[in-house]
Amino acid sequence: MFYWFLKRVILGPLLKLIFRPYVEGIENVPEDGGAIFASNHLSFSDSIFLPLMMPRRITFLAKIDYFTGSGVKGRLTAGFFRGVGQLPVDRSGGRASEAALRTGLRVLARGDFLGLYPEGTRSPDGRLYRGKTGVARMALEAKVPVLPVAMLDTDKIQPPGKKLPRLGHRVGIRIGEPLDFSRYEGMEGDRFVLRSVTDEIMYELMELSGQEYVDIYAQSAKDRIKAAEQPAAVPDPAPDPPAPDPSDPSAPSVPAA
Repeated sequence: MFYWFLKRVILGPLLKLIFRPYVEGIENVPEDGGAIFASNHLSFSDSIFLPLMMPRRITFLAKIDYFTGSGVKGRLTAGFFRGVGQLPVDRSGGRASEAALRTGLRVLARGDFLGLYPEGTRSPDGRLYRGKTGVARMALEAKVPVLPVAMLDTDKIQPPGKKLPRLGHRVGIRIGEPLDFSRYEGMEGDRFVLRSVTDEIMYELMELSGQEYVDIYAQSAKDRIKAAEQPAAVPDPAPDPPAPDPSDPSAPSVPAA
């Protein structure tokens, strides 16, 4: 209920008025049944504008930190993320990754839309990075189509690290034709198949968005950028040589004054 209240009464009309978002390819969105919306990730606001402009509800898997804050701000943040259709997941890897997968599969089993960012994190520089294979595994296990989605110019209104959006830019959403991977049915345990499916999705995202593709993970790129920004360590100066010992016969002689 709160989701639709936010979308249609409070947040939706305001954002549509200010940012005038537009959608290309809305005819590709299924009228019923589950589907995965696999999107590039330029900005925090991607998770707001995409659900805002879709006729059906989209559920995203969001990092659990957004739901565990303390105090008034923490409760408001958690309420907002639940309100816009996001579910808390632990992204620490291992068993947590498996739990996140199961959470997404439950959403798809209900016949709902699931939103995923195959890059795993926001692009640090506007380029498109290598996709993680979780999106492929979900698509094959749930037997649902994947809709490639290109978010356009959301990084201009809210670049990474900025809390408040900028005015003066229009947001776009470009939706590609559904991708059918039924030819790989029963092969969700094959890592080569998962990589092939993921790469096909990323290629479609590259074509839709016009972004330059980089074949490394976005988090690795972030780590490299962070390391390059660190000041170079200044080596300690070499210690002064010890004074010669006059009692040492091998020490050089010092002429008397």
